[in-house]
Amino acid sequence: MQALPDGEAELALVVRIPWEDVARLGQEAGRLASQMGRPVTLDEAVSYRLRSARPTASHAKTPGEQPAAVSALPRISGTA
Repeated sequence: MQALPDGEAELALVVRIPWEDVARLGQEAGRLASQMGRPVTLDEAVSYRLRSARPTASHAKTPGEQPAAVSALPRISGTA
């Protein structure tokens, strides 16, 4: 985890996802690139998707409560 100058934090995470989901992220990146008028990486597309899926007031959640974006991700089998 890394603190950012704007007061947010950045967490590096490795997630295995099916190629179909990668293709959807590519489509999302293409859509965003058209809107922004510049190339958009898959990382940016994921970040944009996660930011747009969470509530505007993202204060601490109660124990056991997960943001919608996290609970909507497919379950990954195997060890962490």
